[in-house]
Amino acid sequence: MKIIYIATGAANMYCGSCMHDNALAAGMKAAGEDVTLFPLYTPMRLDEESVGERQIFYGGIKAYLMQKYPRPFFGRNLLLWLAGSQTILRLMPRFDIGSAVDPVANAELTISMLKGESGNQRDLLEEFVGWVKSTYQPDVIHVTNALLIGVVREFKRALRVPITCGLHGEDIFLEGMPQPYQNEALAIIRERAADVDRFLAISGYYGEMFSKWVGLDQSKIDVVYPGIALDDYRDLTPDSSDSRPLTIGFLARFVPEKGLHLLVDAFLSLTRSGEFPNLQLVAGGYVSRAYKTYLDGIRKKIKDNGLEDRIKLLGTLERADKLNFFKQIDVFSVPAPYREPKGISILEALAAGVPVVQPDHGVYPEWVNATQGGLLHRPNDSLDLAEKLAALLRNEDLRRRLGQQGRRVIFEKFSSESMTSSTLDVMRRLIQKRPLDASA
Repeated sequence: MKIIYIATGAANMYCGSCMHDNALAAGMKAAGEDVTLFPLYTPMRLDEESVGERQIFYGGIKAYLMQKYPRPFFGRNLLLWLAGSQTILRLMPRFDIGSAVDPVANAELTISMLKGESGNQRDLLEEFVGWVKSTYQPDVIHVTNALLIGVVREFKRALRVPITCGLHGEDIFLEGMPQPYQNEALAIIRERAADVDRFLAISGYYGEMFSKWVGLDQSKIDVVYPGIALDDYRDLTPDSSDSRPLTIGFLARFVPEKGLHLLVDAFLSLTRSGEFPNLQLVAGGYVSRAYKTYLDGIRKKIKDNGLEDRIKLLGTLERADKLNFFKQIDVFSVPAPYREPKGISILEALAAGVPVVQPDHGVYPEWVNATQGGLLHRPNDSLDLAEKLAALLRNEDLRRRLGQQGRRVIFEKFSSESMTSSTLDVMRRLIQKRPLDASA
């Protein structure tokens, strides 16, 4: 089966969606399928080997300039040519581009992209479709999420093949759009959903929530659990030395919706109790200038409470550092106020045998119930979070049992191989149902 996989890059930031896309494409290749992964906008930053193409379509800088300057003027073509340089695009992961952007301009760009062949980036779409049509003859196309649904209609018209679309985290971006742009975006996604043959939701929670919110046909949605590449986790053993203090771990972007501030508050409650005199908190994750004020507030709270030697903010972790991080922690928590649809780092912690404490909303109840690898706390409640963390920290046998249960289920149900098999099953069914004259 020949598959075109259309994903998006996140420039200099590690992101769960990029990890998911790369792991799925790599799994398809390992299963013997002919897969070509195209990252749009920017390259992907990954902590494992990339299987994506070096050619970047829909270059982020050029797409932005085509929105800002939709009409011809002297020098526009040269400006767009420079903005579309592959060399410039491949340099983007070296720079912090996470600073605040104009929400209205960003919303207008999003609407234009969702309009596809009717948007200001139509030339980029025609270039991409033309390249794929002249170079490949795919049996199926997969689009990573509904924010890219604008490309589907033109690909369908040109190639007449089944197209699947992932659903895994579009809501946080859409909810951040000002009105009336948010409603317009939802209406476009709802209308263009007819162009998609099947939607692949990353969890049962997200498939139901997103379909109701947008107005998608739930009968067109399959749930495909995420999977992670487990080779590096098979022989990963925790550091059980007596000299290592009890340690709580956090691994996510340092942004309000991931809840680091709640975990720091819970840590303060635990230290004030006097029950855990040597307790440590280690947090890793991407740091953006856009959230400097947020992180400065957390650092001030740490300093004001004299905890600089017990709370370590590490920033971005490369893969080797991440694996070592999981070896050094006893409990893991990302107490996100946001109703997270996937939570890949939770699966990684469980793969390492580390039990988790997660808020009782979003996908977390689904993951915790499926793996039996942790506890749930009341969302946005740092005191209840502290109580659940304490229950694990004071009970080594419970930590070991939950960690082992979680690890076993991750290897059974959340491997990249399981994710790949479920995805390919959906694609094969679509190809088998394809009309005989579909390529005519």
